[in-house]
Amino acid sequence: MIIVHHLENSRSQRVLWLLEELGLPYEVRRYARDATTMLAPPELKAIHPLGKSPVIEDDGAIIAETGAIFEYILDTYAAGRLTAPAGTPQARKLSYWLHYAEGSAMPPLLLKLVFMRMPEGAPGLLRLLIRQVAGKVQAQLVNPQLASHLAYWESELAETGWFAGADLSAADIMMSFPLEAAASRAGADKSTAVMDFLGRIHARPAYQRALEAGGPYAYA
Repeated sequence: MIIVHHLENSRSQRVLWLLEELGLPYEVRRYARDATTMLAPPELKAIHPLGKSPVIEDDGAIIAETGAIFEYILDTYAAGRLTAPAGTPQARKLSYWLHYAEGSAMPPLLLKLVFMRMPEGAPGLLRLLIRQVAGKVQAQLVNPQLASHLAYWESELAETGWFAGADLSAADIMMSFPLEAAASRAGADKSTAVMDFLGRIHARPAYQRALEAGGPYAYA
């Protein structure tokens, strides 16, 4: 059975959702974030040297990184579900979104979060200065990048409502976290196609079961 080392409020929620959509049995081992740093607990380093989530165990193998985990599960267990025939345009598009989600979409969203929170931890005398610097970096660097990504998602989703075909695929599950994060802190809540997409995936029974398995989930 697949064991999912699941960190609360993290990208590993997508792994649980993928497993639920495929109807695969799995075991969840939950980890709480450090209340001060919000980082993963040291116990995860016993599973993988970087001490991060998601990590899965299956038949003696330890697999880390969400994209690699998705590829492993799809190759090993999906039997063609949530994927596309190899060599087809749809398969290439699906592969693109699996890599884009972490490689291109998440870096500016992470920067947004860092610069939003930076003034909170600053000493009182420096807080105003750091808030001004963080605001300028967001306005000149981060926000324009995010605006480009948002426009891109809106355009892609406007075609079929999904990222890689006419129905839900692994690409949509992978892209769920960036879009949820963007709706929380990057203005995606004003994007019609993005919010329609989020509404549809959140209503799926498999998504709801994954939430129950993973526990409380916030992406702010």
